[in-house]
Amino acid sequence: MAGGAREVLTLQLGHFAGFVGAHWWNQQDAALREAADAKETPGELCPDVLYRAGRTLHGQETYTPRLILMDLKGSLNSLKQEGGLYRDKQLDAAIAWQGKLTTHKEEPHPTTNPYLHPRSVCMIQKYNHDGEACRLEAFGQGERVLQEPGYLEELEDRLHFFVEECDYLQGFQVLCDLHDGFSGVGAKAAELLQDEYSGRGIIAWGLLPGPYALGEPRRNIFRLLNTAFGLARLSAHSSLVCPLSLGGSLGLRPEPPVRFPQLHYDAALPFHCSAILATALDTVTAPYRLHSSPVSMVHLAEMLNYSGKKVVTAGATIPFPLVPSQSLPDTLVQLGGATPWTPLSACGDPSGTHCFAQSVVLRGLDRACHTSQHAPGRPLPSPLHACSTGEEVLALYLQQQQPRARSSAHLLLAPCKVAPPYPRLFSRLRQQGLVPDAAPTGPAVDSIPVLGALCSSSSWNRTLGDLAQELSTLDLRRWASFLDAGVERDDFQELLQELHGLAQCYRAGDGLEA
Repeated sequence: MAGGAREVLTLQLGHFAGFVGAHWWNQQDAALREAADAKETPGELCPDVLYRAGRTLHGQETYTPRLILMDLKGSLNSLKQEGGLYRDKQLDAAIAWQGKLTTHKEEPHPTTNPYLHPRSVCMIQKYNHDGEACRLEAFGQGERVLQEPGYLEELEDRLHFFVEECDYLQGFQVLCDLHDGFSGVGAKAAELLQDEYSGRGIIAWGLLPGPYALGEPRRNIFRLLNTAFGLARLSAHSSLVCPLSLGGSLGLRPEPPVRFPQLHYDAALPFHCSAILATALDTVTAPYRLHSSPVSMVHLAEMLNYSGKKVVTAGATIPFPLVPSQSLPDTLVQLGGATPWTPLSACGDPSGTHCFAQSVVLRGLDRACHTSQHAPGRPLPSPLHACSTGEEVLALYLQQQQPRARSSAHLLLAPCKVAPPYPRLFSRLRQQGLVPDAAPTGPAVDSIPVLGALCSSSSWNRTLGDLAQELSTLDLRRWASFLDAGVERDDFQELLQELHGLAQCYRAGDGLEA
């Protein structure tokens, strides 16, 4: 089924990455099932990019994620390590990645996580998911996991299995926890990919869960160090790195979680946070998953990472606030000159920052809404209303917002799927995710329009500089256990230099004309 597809192999490293990945694959699976129910081929997005065709031992055709998942002993709950698909017909029960979702007080829904290939799940048995003993909590521990022959060989074996069956592998997307020892696992995995698959795209998504408590100094210091080492080392071995978080800051001082006007979510619930981040991820990765005229992972990274700017920010408007009686130009004009998306990379308020390059995707709007339908002879409210296509509207809007930025824009008809088991976050929306003129009635929301963006932004100059400054004030003697886990003092000094060097790449004066 994958003939001619530009395949991507996904690595999912860590427990929060598992939450995000569960929602991500559910959204892909929902789109596939909708196309199958309508007896249509999937539309703008090519599922063969992410999925692989195969057969069980009994000859049953399968279509499973091209995925390698790594987590700790005791983390999978009802998800079988062997995937449950290729063993026996009697085992065709639904497989659910539930994590700690049993504590979430919502009406239960059928779990729809797609089946996994037996080679997808790789468990790290030497560390425990639950309890305080034998935890993977430091960057150095994570690095050492993939320096041990057993785990390294197991990962290499799984990589070779999935890669060798690809016709045209465009690259790897690495979903990796940044706050714990999986930041080290992710860094070593990216280094391995760079060494063995030179020339392929490697896009790393560094995932951070919700807010943290000030009363846990050891955990917070470790989170800070893991995040800093993860960002620096992932940027050294990846084509592009993008932190994803609903928090307001990467540093030790907690900031309120980001707000979405049409969302009601609990930032303390990984189930909620991961669903929102998966929705953003499903949108911003669309350019390299298109059926026609796709942008390869390598080309997307090259557009954003020039002059060493390998760390980018993500943002999203969830849902895009289109009222049924309005057009796309009407909505964009109402957004005004402010940044139209909510920041999702813990870099603070993007107001006043400079954008060097951006990739923007708007999805889920009916074609009839793309342009204005003003009567001839009437004055137009804005230049956007004079555009003849939705693509022109979006491109002109981005040019108005950031006239010096290199911009790439995609306008897709396909919405983002948010049917159960996606959490109920959209109580004030219509079924298709549009903002109602009056109180909404009818079925629950099952799909939404989303605006997503990846930006090379000058905000990283401040964020990375502040991160280095905060680290430089630490008394490492108090946190010797972090160093004992496999990081030398020289590594720490090198980290500070790397962060300062990265920060200098994002000086506001270093635009395209520099």
